[in-house]
Amino acid sequence: MNKKRLGVFKFASCDGCQLQLLSCEDELLELAKTIEIAHFLEASSFVQEGPFDIALVEGSISTSVDVDRIHKIRSSSKTLVAIGACATSGGVQALRNWGDHDEFVAAVYASPQYIDSLATSTAIADHVPVEFELRGCPIDKRQLLEVISALIADRKPRTPRHSVCIDCKRRGTVCLAVTRQQPCLGPITQTGCGAICPAYNRPCYGCFGPAAQVNCPALSEHYLAGDTTEMTLLHALRNVSAAANVFQIESDRVESAHPESAQ
Repeated sequence: MNKKRLGVFKFASCDGCQLQLLSCEDELLELAKTIEIAHFLEASSFVQEGPFDIALVEGSISTSVDVDRIHKIRSSSKTLVAIGACATSGGVQALRNWGDHDEFVAAVYASPQYIDSLATSTAIADHVPVEFELRGCPIDKRQLLEVISALIADRKPRTPRHSVCIDCKRRGTVCLAVTRQQPCLGPITQTGCGAICPAYNRPCYGCFGPAAQVNCPALSEHYLAGDTTEMTLLHALRNVSAAANVFQIESDRVESAHPESAQ
């Protein structure tokens, strides 16, 4: 049996999504019967060169070296999957996209002239074609297993696209937006986390990025008509998935409509 060659690569990130693969444990042993892990520095220092049938890429593109490296990985990979919020939307580090990069570097580093970084943190798909994006911070290991199993079988992965609100209904979780007037992003956030935060009385903050066909302006205006301040709403939208296209457009709209919120 010809095994598919798997490569796992890291860019700017915390390694949490790679750890989800290692957390598969028994399932990973089963997968090992059909895949050859050729490159996975989180698990082993023994690595092999491409080509790779499947490449899992964690992290955002934050330096010029990253840009060159992701193109090399893309050229040696048949199927490239971006895993996690950093790889699919720039991650929490994408908050710098709204700031002054040079000012940040000067404030943090004693010798900023030695720092080589881009002014933005961007998703993998902003630089190279991506066959599939697996959202989350971190990703859900069951969804990861589904993606890998699907690619081994040469079929399209099946991961849910509905909103977190549906998961809250299924869990019997009382709606925080309705009962406590909290700015929960559950109505516009894709499922995957199991609606953990609302179950513990914390509003969803969008770690799995935008759900399909969401109406962000309607939700924003609903919250702003109540007790939610513009700054609170901006903080909710500009979080782990701040640079996800839909969230970014909406946070920019709110900021433009209420410029005092940026102060």
